[in-house]
Amino acid sequence: MDLPSLAVVLQAALSPNPAERKAAEQSLNQFQYTPQHLVRLLQIIVDNNCDMAGRQVASIHFKNFIAKNWAPLDPNEQSKISQSDKDMVRDHILVFVAQVPPLLRVQLGECLKTIIHADYPEQWPRLLDWVKHNLQDQQVFGALFVLRILSRKYEFKSEEERTPTHRIVEETFPHLLNIFTRLVQIDKPALEVADLIKLICKIFWSSIYLEIPKQLLDPNVFNAWMMLFLTVLERSVPLEGQPVDPELRKSWGWWKVKKWTVHILNRLYTRFGDLKLRNPENRAFAQMFQKNYAGKILECHLNLLGVIRVGGYLPDRVTNLILQYLSSSISKNSVYTLLQPQLDVLLFEIVFPLMCFNDDDQKLWEEDPHEYVRKGYDIIEDLYSPRTASMDFISELVRKRGKENLQKFIQFIVEIFKRYDEAPVEYKPYRQKDGALLAVGALCDKLKQTEPYKSELEHMLIQHVFPEFCSPVGHLRAKAAWVAGQYAHINFSDQNNFRQALHSVVSGLRDPELPVRVDSVFALRSFVEACRDLNEIRPILPQLLDDIFKLMNEVENEDLVFTLETIVDKFGEEMAPYALGLCQNLAAAFWRCTNSAEADDEADDPGALAAVGCLRAISTILESVSRLPHLFVKVEPTLLPIMQRMLTTDGQEVFEEVLEIVSYMTFFSPTISLDMWSLWPLMIEALADWAIDFFPNILVPLDNYISRGTAHFLTCKEPDYQQSLWNMISSIMADKNLEDSDIEPAPKLIEVLFQNCRGQVDHWVEPYLRITLDRLRRTEKSRLKCLLVQVIANAVYYNAALTLSILSKLCVTMEVFNLWFQLLQQVRKSGLRANFKREHDKKVCCLGLTSLLALPGEQLAGEALGRVFRATLDLLVAYKDQVAEAAKEEEAEDDDDMDGFETDDDDDDADVSDKEMGVDAEDGDEADSIRLQKLAAQAKAFRANDDDDDDDDSDDDFSDDEELQSPIDEVDPFVFFVDTVKVLQASDPMRFQNLTQTLDFHYQALANGVAQHAEQRRAEIEKEKMEKASAAAAPS
Repeated sequence: MDLPSLAVVLQAALSPNPAERKAAEQSLNQFQYTPQHLVRLLQIIVDNNCDMAGRQVASIHFKNFIAKNWAPLDPNEQSKISQSDKDMVRDHILVFVAQVPPLLRVQLGECLKTIIHADYPEQWPRLLDWVKHNLQDQQVFGALFVLRILSRKYEFKSEEERTPTHRIVEETFPHLLNIFTRLVQIDKPALEVADLIKLICKIFWSSIYLEIPKQLLDPNVFNAWMMLFLTVLERSVPLEGQPVDPELRKSWGWWKVKKWTVHILNRLYTRFGDLKLRNPENRAFAQMFQKNYAGKILECHLNLLGVIRVGGYLPDRVTNLILQYLSSSISKNSVYTLLQPQLDVLLFEIVFPLMCFNDDDQKLWEEDPHEYVRKGYDIIEDLYSPRTASMDFISELVRKRGKENLQKFIQFIVEIFKRYDEAPVEYKPYRQKDGALLAVGALCDKLKQTEPYKSELEHMLIQHVFPEFCSPVGHLRAKAAWVAGQYAHINFSDQNNFRQALHSVVSGLRDPELPVRVDSVFALRSFVEACRDLNEIRPILPQLLDDIFKLMNEVENEDLVFTLETIVDKFGEEMAPYALGLCQNLAAAFWRCTNSAEADDEADDPGALAAVGCLRAISTILESVSRLPHLFVKVEPTLLPIMQRMLTTDGQEVFEEVLEIVSYMTFFSPTISLDMWSLWPLMIEALADWAIDFFPNILVPLDNYISRGTAHFLTCKEPDYQQSLWNMISSIMADKNLEDSDIEPAPKLIEVLFQNCRGQVDHWVEPYLRITLDRLRRTEKSRLKCLLVQVIANAVYYNAALTLSILSKLCVTMEVFNLWFQLLQQVRKSGLRANFKREHDKKVCCLGLTSLLALPGEQLAGEALGRVFRATLDLLVAYKDQVAEAAKEEEAEDDDDMDGFETDDDDDDADVSDKEMGVDAEDGDEADSIRLQKLAAQAKAFRANDDDDDDDDSDDDFSDDEELQSPIDEVDPFVFFVDTVKVLQASDPMRFQNLTQTLDFHYQALANGVAQHAEQRRAEIEKEKMEKASAAAAPS
C-alpha cells in the first residue's frame, strides 16, 4: 500500500461509520506485514502536513505492531519485519522523536523502549554514539529523551547484566554534567529548561538506583553533581506560570524537578549513606556523604518544610520524600545532632499539623466519601501522603530516640486533649483532636510496652476516645473507632470498658457517614480477635453480618472481607446457619469487584484486591463447615459459575484462591457432582497452557477427583479422564524446559492413580513406568529422584509381578534397584537419612519392597531377596522411630495447649504427621478434623521444598501433604510385612530357610523386633475397630 492510500485508510479508521472503521482496520491488518509498511507509517507520524488524528492512529498502530513483532518471544520464530525496514526505523525514529508533538512522542517513546530493550547493544551498537553526538549538538532534548529510555533499561538489572551501564555513564555523564551546569546558570529559565533538567535527573536516578557507577565515585565528579542538585534544591520554584489547579500544579515542570532532586538525594542517603554497609568502598562513600552533604541536604529540606508552616505550597510527594529523609536521619548521630535544635518546631508546627484533618479532607469527605475511603486504605496513596510520612516520622522518633522525645510529645498531645475538653462546643479544636487521636493510634506499639503510659491506656480510652463515638463531627467518630481498634487487645481491668468499646464500634456500622462505617468494620476485626467471651458477639451476629454485607455493596475494600473472615474463623461451625447466605453475598461481591477491576484494568485496583479477599473468605467459610457435607451441596450452585470462569485465563489473578475452593468442594461434598467434574478439563487446559506454576495447587483437586470419584474417573469416556491425565503427565514429564521442581506434582499424581485404582489400570502401568524412567535418567535433584523411585515403589505395590516383568522387558531392573538402594542408604553429615524423609515416603518404599518378597523365586533370586529383606527391615525401623517421634512431639504440643494440627516450621526435625500414617491411628473424627484443618494449607505445602538444597544438613522436610488421605492409610506396614513373610514361609519353606540363614545377628534381632511390633499393632488396630463400632452403635 503506497503512502497516499495508507493515509486514506488511517483516516477511515476514525470514521463514525462502524462498517468503514472495520474495513479500514481489516485493511491495516492485511497489509501490516508487507515490506516498507512500518516505514510508511513512520513517515505519516512525522509529517506535519498530515491530519493530527490520522497521525495519532498511525502512531498507535505503529507502537502495537512493534510491541508484538519487533522481537518475537520464540527465538526460533522468523521475524516479520525485514532487516532493511528495521534499519530504516532505527535511523529515523531517533531524528523525529524530539520533533513530533508530545502526544505522538509518548507513542514513539514506547516504540523506542521496545527496540532498545531488544536491540541494544548487539544489534544497535551506534545508538550510544548518536546520543553522545547529539548531546553536544542542537538535538539535546532528543538525546536526553533517548538516553533516559536507554538508562532505564538497566535500572533494575543485576550486577552482571548492568555491564553496558558503565560505558553509557562513561560516554555521556561528562556531557550531562556540562548541560546541567549550563541549564542551572540560566537566569529566569523557561519551562522547557525544567523539562531538560527533569530528564537529566531521571537518567541519573536510573544509573545510581542499584549501585553508584565507578566514575561517580571520583570525589571531584561527585561533588560537581551534588553542587548542582543542592542548587536546584535550594532555589525557589518560580511563581510565574504555576497552574492554579492543584492537580496540574503538582505535575508542573519545576515542581517535578524539585521532586526528582529530593528523590535522588534520598536514594543516595538511604541506600549508600549508611555507615553500617559492609563493603569498605561503600562505607567510605557513606562517611564522605554524611560528612559533606547530609547536613546541607537536611538544612535545605527543613527550609522547604518551613514553607508549609507559613501556609505556602509544597506538593504532597515532595513533603512525603523530605519526611522520609528526616526519618532516616533519626538513627544517624551526626545528622540527628543537626536536627535536634529544630526538632520542636518541626514536630509541633509542621509534622503534627500534617497529621490533622484538613480542608482537603473535609472537601473529599463531603463531596466524594467513596474516594475518601479509597485513599485512606490505599497503600499506593501512602507513598505520596504527607500524613503517612508524618506518622512514620513520629513512630521512628519515639522508637529510636524515645528517651528525649516520647514524654515531650505525649505531653503535647495531652495538652490538646485538655484544650479540647475545656473549650465550648462551638470552639472545640476538632481537627487537632483528630490529629492527636491519630498520633495516639500510630504510637500504640510503643505505648503498650512503655510505663507509665501502659498502665494509663484504659483510662485514656475512656476519657478521650469513647466520648468521640457520639461526636457531632463525623471524622472524629471514625477516628475514635480506628483508635479503639488499635487498642482492642490491651488487658482491660474492667470488662465493661471492653464491652462498651465493642458496642460503640458495632453501632458505628450503622453510622450515617460512609467513612465511619468503614473504619468501624476495620476496628471490629480487632475486637473480634480480642474477644474472650463470644457471648458478647453471638446475639448480634446476624445483624453484624447483615451490616457488613450492606457495606460491601457500597464499597470495594479488602479490609471489610478480612473482618468477615475473622468472624467466620472465630465462630467456626457456629457459622453453619449463615454459610449459604455468606457464600451468596460473597459471590455477588466477588462479581461486582471483578467487573469494576476489569473496567479499571489495573491489578492493584481496590476491586481486584477485594475480589481476592472475597474468595479467601469463601474458603474460610468452607473450612469452618467442613464437617457438615450437606452444606457443600447447597453452596455448589452459587460457587460453580465462579470456578468455571476463573479456572480460565480470566482468573489468572485469583487462580490460587479458586483452586483452594475447588479443593474444598471436591473433598468435603458427599459426592463429586457431574457439574464439578466439568472443572477437570479447565484445570488440565490451564496447566498445559500457562498455569505450570500452579501445578502443586492443581494436584490437590485432581487427587480428590481420582480418590473420591474413582468409579467415574475409571468408567467415563466422554471425556476420557484417564487419557486426559496421561496426556498431561506425559507432556510435563517429557518437557526438557521444565525444572525438576516444576514437575514434582506429576509423580505424586501417578501415585494417586496406582493407589486408588489398584487392579483396574494394568494397561497404564507400562506407559507410566516408561516416562518415569525417562525422566529419572535426566533428573538432577535428589528430591525428584525419590519421588520418581516412589512411582516404581507404588507400581510394585500395585502389582509386583507385572511391574517386574515390565522392568525386565525394558532391561532396567538392576539399574532401578541399584539406584533405589543407593538412595535408601545415603546419609547426611548429621547421620540422618538423606532421602525418603517423610513418613509417607518411607511407608511407600516399605510397601513396595515388601510386595517384592511375595514374588516367586524365579522372579526374585535368593541374593536379591536377602537384599530387599534387609532394606525393608532398616526402613521399617526408621519408620517406627519417626512415627514415635511424631507422637511424642504431638503429645508435647498438647501439653503446651497447642492445636494438634499446628507445627513449628522452624524445628530442626519437623517430620511431623498426624497418626493416620502409622503406629497410633487416632479416633476417626479427631483425625478427620485434623486433616480437614490442614487442607487449606495443601497447595502451599506442595511448594514447601522447591528450593531444597541437597547438601543442606537440615532435615526440615515436613510438608503438609503428610495429611493427605490415601488408600495406604489403612495398611499397616508392619502387619503387611509380617503377613507377607508368613505367606513366603508357608509357600516356599526352603527359600525362607535360606533367607533366614543369610541374616546376621543384627538383622535377626531387627526381624524379631518388627514381628513383635506387628503383633502389637494388630491388637491396637483391632481394639480401635471395636471402639469405633461401639461408638457408631451408641445412641447419639
